Amino acid sequence: MLRTDPKDDPGGRSTRMGILGLLLVGLGCGTLVYLGNPGNMGICGACFLRDGAGALQLLEDSNPLSYWRPELLGVVFGAMLWMMARRRWQARSGSHAATRFFFGIWMGIGSLVFLGCPFRMLQRLGGLDLTAWIAVPGFIAGVGVGSWFEKRGYNVGKTEPAPAPVGLLGPGLLLLAGALWFQGGVLQGPGPESATAAPAHAPWMYSLGIALVAGVILSATRFCAVTAGRQVFLKDRRMLWAALAMIIGYGVVVLTTQKSVPGLEGQPAAHPDHLWSILALALVGLCGCLAGGCPVRQLVMTGEGNGDAAMTVAGILLGGALSHGFGLVSTGAGTTPAGQTAIIIGIVLALIYGASRSILLTGKSSG
Repeated sequence: MLRTDPKDDPGGRSTRMGILGLLLVGLGCGTLVYLGNPGNMGICGACFLRDGAGALQLLEDSNPLSYWRPELLGVVFGAMLWMMARRRWQARSGSHAATRFFFGIWMGIGSLVFLGCPFRMLQRLGGLDLTAWIAVPGFIAGVGVGSWFEKRGYNVGKTEPAPAPVGLLGPGLLLLAGALWFQGGVLQGPGPESATAAPAHAPWMYSLGIALVAGVILSATRFCAVTAGRQVFLKDRRMLWAALAMIIGYGVVVLTTQKSVPGLEGQPAAHPDHLWSILALALVGLCGCLAGGCPVRQLVMTGEGNGDAAMTVAGILLGGALSHGFGLVSTGAGTTPAGQTAIIIGIVLALIYGASRSILLTGKSSG
């Protein structure tokens, strides 16, 4: 919908449907917060994969964030069901999976220094978390640099049709983890019957159901927060308008139900180190370009059969585990010295890689 050639949508109906779809996704995310999810965190790719790493016992045993979130299954299998219903599900691979895994790790690290992936960033904006509004220019700058590399020859590679097991492997592993979680007592953290145990979460049936609908919409619209950021620099801004619709939809729910309080102070899962929030989002935006999409988009593509996106998802999950293992993750009090160092290292590595695959490569070819 949001990527349809404008020539094929002269009346703009597809665009309007896409924007409406993202408004509904925003309303759904706000509803999940109202039902019990953490503040301004209806759906967050990086945070929820980090919680999944805890459930798989990749974090320390005492970590209170261990929980296998049903929203992960909902987004992935909602996208899969949409593609299968249209008979367009196709396993694909071949687009530099190692690159995507590597930058998935750094997206996970950058997101946990900022405290949220770009999808949660939109929700924080909708909840009028002013610390997120201050950090948005960093995300746009990171995406802008990535787009600059793309204009000079960078690409993450083009996927090709692959055998079905390649596309089913990622969803299958997520489903296996979900089955172990549903059985109870196998994974770390609360099970499906633990309604009030930490970490904060909505009832699992609502989490799964709303995320399934979100997965369908996100697959149908092909929405990506990184692409929305890229369109700041383009004439075609349909994805950007859809992002605004999601922000509005989310804000309507959390502000009218008093699940969010506008301002700088006391924001849930946020911190006051504005410079490092800006730099962290710059890293996430740049890595999102280099890896071919934001964390939630990677989950959607995994459901659509993209085996390389599944590698990115694995990288994000590992990045979350590393963030906790090495003390990189921020808290409400602020960032850590280790987290600040990681952001600088990540930005430098991403810039070197992007340049080596674009401007430096072009220079050698012309010489």
